[in-house]
Amino acid sequence: MLGSVLSRVMGLVREMVIAAYFGTSAATSAFVTASTVPTMAYDLLVGGAVSAALIPVFSEYIGRGDEDSLWAVASSLLTLAALALSLVVLVAVLLAPQLIWLLGVGFAPGVEGQALLLTRIILPSLFFLGLAGITSALLYARQSFIYPALSLCAYNVGIVLGAVLLAHRWGVASLAAGALLGAALQLGLQWLGMGGARLTLRIDWRHPGLRRMLKLYLPVALGLVVSQAGVIVDRNLAWRTGSESLAIMRFATTLVQFPLGLVASATSLAVLPSLSQAAARAAMRVGKPTTSEPSENEGEEPLHEYKETLILGLNLALLLIIPATVGLVLVRAPVVQLLFQQGVFDERASALTALAFLCYAPQMPFVAVDQLLIFAFYARQNTVVPVLVGVVAVCCYLLAGLSLIGRFGVLGLILANTVQNSLHAVILYLLLRHLVGGLRERAVLSTILRALLAAAAMALAYLAVSPAIEPLLCLGKPGLALYVLVAAGVGGLAYLLCIWRLGVREANLLGKVIMARLRPA
Repeated sequence: MLGSVLSRVMGLVREMVIAAYFGTSAATSAFVTASTVPTMAYDLLVGGAVSAALIPVFSEYIGRGDEDSLWAVASSLLTLAALALSLVVLVAVLLAPQLIWLLGVGFAPGVEGQALLLTRIILPSLFFLGLAGITSALLYARQSFIYPALSLCAYNVGIVLGAVLLAHRWGVASLAAGALLGAALQLGLQWLGMGGARLTLRIDWRHPGLRRMLKLYLPVALGLVVSQAGVIVDRNLAWRTGSESLAIMRFATTLVQFPLGLVASATSLAVLPSLSQAAARAAMRVGKPTTSEPSENEGEEPLHEYKETLILGLNLALLLIIPATVGLVLVRAPVVQLLFQQGVFDERASALTALAFLCYAPQMPFVAVDQLLIFAFYARQNTVVPVLVGVVAVCCYLLAGLSLIGRFGVLGLILANTVQNSLHAVILYLLLRHLVGGLRERAVLSTILRALLAAAAMALAYLAVSPAIEPLLCLGKPGLALYVLVAAGVGGLAYLLCIWRLGVREANLLGKVIMARLRPA
């Protein structure tokens, strides 16, 4: 948990540094576009496979105690990935002009050359990121979460160092150089966590584990092609709404991703190995593949552990993300001013970023649940359903975005993204319920209602104290920091007291887990 917190804090520091040096300028948007290229390639080649194929298969070998097969398939996968990633980087560097044209940079005069330079600097980071993604899957499957979290922190440190040390000489190219450094640090740190690994240079095309990974990932890859096409259209449309749009979207998204990273990602990745093992045990009890739909006469017992693990994850995620969403909506303007308004990031940029966040915010509880639902399908080695739902969601985004962009500009694209992610979660939940039976909806709904009631109490507590602390807003950064701290303290205390009085079981469990983590071994 501490590693995740450090990673998210460093991510926030990274965005603060970018805001201070480059603000919501076209240069920042050019960097966002350049970093999109290796990100898209990583998601397509490795990122989508981590949860869908790598962790479930690695977890299966670990659950059986078959260390020899684990390291054999891991060695083959890493060797193949190193060769494939090197080739992809080389081709992408050569085709960089065409790639940035696809992403719409040409709609902003004078930025195309800058975006091309940034893209070619940052592209080699794909090699390091890809190998780091595979090693992170191994670590997650081995129930080791600290090194993956700290490695993300190292990536952010690289970008911060690049900006601080090189921005005055290299300009925005310092961010691309920092990203390359951060990717190398990320892989190096994760490699330190691979103690006891028996890895060799080998390629065993016939290894059953490698083939099963490919079988699991193929539907995901096909779906990612569609989703990446959606990203290309999104970037293209964003450039049409103005050269600063991508920068505004990036900073507003930071406020969304910070709590989601602490809540959704940490919860999901902690639950996924347990879900995979529970699904495998359920399949062994009924003698069927994990992708099979249970028959009516089997009852719920084989899937009981799987369902209870998922329900616990859903309740914990909702208990944490609902107050985070409400709290950030209430204090969005002071938070944006505190974090970003410095250097070239002015009051206008703060106002636009706060408004953009307000359009993003409604999707946060849905995204927190969505991550767990996707992993729930992956744990059953069912990668087809999430892919099909993703394709439907991308189509919904395109329809909403094209209909809203003319009237609302960049805010229309943000609202379309909110629609896309919210619908994705709702559809996935309905389909999973159909496949595995009821998910104790009354219990989940009870958690949601109690969390909303406690969040309402939190909002009332903030509104009651805000007139008294409003003068702090006129005292610069220290006043803003104190205002946010007091608001968060009062609101958070009200939420915790209300949750405690309502007797939410998961809250007590979460408290025990945190105390156990803090207690010396």
